[in-house]
Amino acid sequence: MDEQSATTARPARGRPRASSRELLEEAAFELFFENTYARTTVEQITQRAGVGRSTFFNYFDGKSDVFWGDLDRASEVLQRRLDEQALDAPLPLALGSALTAVARDFGPSRVPWILTQYPFIGSVAEVQASALARFARWAGILATFAGVRLGLDPESLRPRTLAYAVTGAVVAATQEWAAAGPSRGSLEPFVVKALDALADGFAA
Repeated sequence: MDEQSATTARPARGRPRASSRELLEEAAFELFFENTYARTTVEQITQRAGVGRSTFFNYFDGKSDVFWGDLDRASEVLQRRLDEQALDAPLPLALGSALTAVARDFGPSRVPWILTQYPFIGSVAEVQASALARFARWAGILATFAGVRLGLDPESLRPRTLAYAVTGAVVAATQEWAAAGPSRGSLEPFVVKALDALADGFAA
């Protein structure tokens, strides 16, 4: 089975019933392939998933948010991993440790749908805007952590610059990982490589 087919296949008989959120995500991805993203409505998604419209908005603010379930869940994991870092750990080491721990959870069987199927979506401003909102959320988490460790206002230039640079490195790693195909393995070594490249670039 190719990657696209595996992504859209329904759960095999005998698997535990998926949550409403998972059902909505699966229904949405099927409909995006069938109708395109632009022609799919929230009503069609809820009908396919067999849930009510109010259930959809319990999980998502809008149609484009369906793409980012994995990333939203990963941002919660990122915060926990940052909280676990030793107080005396150097900032680059603490950031790298937390980010690679998050990346470790992503492998061949867990690839966010949007990363491999974006060409089927097309250039949709709504989707791009929702992606930027997620990247900004990650940068905000990292800036807060960096600001506290540096004794600076997280909104000041240095923590925010560091946070966006690190976020950009992770985004680049994730793009390369997604493009590597079914043999890509874990996201973790891609993130390690990107963070090393970032450090080398600043040292050059």
